[in-house]
Amino acid sequence: MIRRIITIDEEKCNGCGLCAKACHEGAIDMIDGKAKLLREDYCDGLGDCLPACPMNAISFEEREAPAYNEAAVLAAKRAKEEPLGCGCPGSACQSIPHGHHRKEVSVPSELANFPVQIKLLPLNAPYFEGADLLISADCAAYSYGNFHRDFMRDKVTMIGCPKLDAVDYAEKLTQIFKCNHIRSVTVTRMTVPCCGGLSYAVKTAIESSGKNIPLHIVTISPDGNIFM
Repeated sequence: MIRRIITIDEEKCNGCGLCAKACHEGAIDMIDGKAKLLREDYCDGLGDCLPACPMNAISFEEREAPAYNEAAVLAAKRAKEEPLGCGCPGSACQSIPHGHHRKEVSVPSELANFPVQIKLLPLNAPYFEGADLLISADCAAYSYGNFHRDFMRDKVTMIGCPKLDAVDYAEKLTQIFKCNHIRSVTVTRMTVPCCGGLSYAVKTAIESSGKNIPLHIVTISPDGNIFM
């Protein structure tokens, strides 16, 4: 059918991700640092994403497109709200005991770059040149109390979740390694099996880049223990 639908000019897109957040239907996602219309049938043609874009990279067009599928949109929203039922150890509930409350202190952040999501990072940001990279599962920082001090300090931080992000990390990381002089890579992952996808993507990317980049992998348990 011919209907009104959005189009995204990737040349103008700066990868900020604001349009993806504004799209309540989930039709837009960030792929390799650019906004993409992934599901045409999720786009209702109302354009909530247009005013959110600071680069005026989104506009309307009239063209052949599948009809807006409201039922599928609502089903996808419900699926996100429901707990995972796959039996994966990474979804298992765990209560982690803590000691007495400590006096609160102000701790400076060691974050040296932004954004940090692998999907949002550009391929050739200036801070990549000569950098020591920390590529981390996003849960790791919440499990290990001194994550900033022990892992992020003096590193460029990149985070992601291979279970939830619908993107091939290896492809993007390969391009980052090829386009920049990377001194070393540290991977911090969780003990759950699905986190192995992050380590695999980094190893694959280093091999595909043709460069000899030192790699160090650290595994962290949900209660904050470290396994080298």
